[in-house]
Amino acid sequence: MKDDRTSPFRDAHTDRDSAEHVPDTPQSRAPAYRLAFADEDFLCRDELRPVRLQLELLKPQLMLDEQGIESTIVLFGGARIPAPADKDKARTQTLADLSRFYDETREFARLMTLKSMQGGGHEDVIVTGGGPGVMEAGNRGAIDAGGHSIGLNIVLPFEQAPNEYVTPELCFNFHYFAIRKMHFLMRAKAICVFPGGFGTMDELFEALTLIQTGRMQRVPFLLFGKEFWQKIINWDALADAGTISAEDLDLFRFVETAQEAMDLIENWETAPARDAIPGR
Repeated sequence: MKDDRTSPFRDAHTDRDSAEHVPDTPQSRAPAYRLAFADEDFLCRDELRPVRLQLELLKPQLMLDEQGIESTIVLFGGARIPAPADKDKARTQTLADLSRFYDETREFARLMTLKSMQGGGHEDVIVTGGGPGVMEAGNRGAIDAGGHSIGLNIVLPFEQAPNEYVTPELCFNFHYFAIRKMHFLMRAKAICVFPGGFGTMDELFEALTLIQTGRMQRVPFLLFGKEFWQKIINWDALADAGTISAEDLDLFRFVETAQEAMDLIENWETAPARDAIPGR
């Protein structure tokens, strides 16, 4: 991280290093003696949750700023969707059939990264959840184009690691799902959702709700795979029931291919955030 200190005071790094080399005594070994900001046990206390939330918001924000990332293209999608070469290992035939979206994700990320690089690589940077499946395909497509991409990982109870295609200096890890979701959307210029499960649908509906309620500006919102999404979610039934309005169905578009998505994003009519909710 950059050194932008202008203070004449002794810096925290120096004091932290000095504190590690004090004489070994009962007093210096006591937890109370540790510097508060260098005491992991203290930082993990329940009472420090507000501080941890702030740190998780600040760390990626500062580091993305330092890397010059101004806007992102968000990719959501299933971790279980295999690459076509591995579709014979899929748990179900449906997952094997959905493997084509691995290639579409990869191609879309490649095309978008090429576009981003034409402007210096600061705008329209691909961001994924940093894991396998569709996420891996997105980061891989950015590599195919010779560019960089972001991975926003989350600590899970089972063993997992970032996929190998995330740009290392843009690879982040989160404890709080809520802060991770904020970082997905804070710089978003478009949102692309590929077939997935609970996590994908959680991200899909939270982002749609923010746009529906006017808490977020309308951006291109694309669902890859019309057949999948119309089978999983009865969108028209929601509108017919009145729990959403017919106008809400215009907040997103279905697409099938990477090129179709690129064309829609390029020609999307910009609109301000809603100041009212239709149907209420």
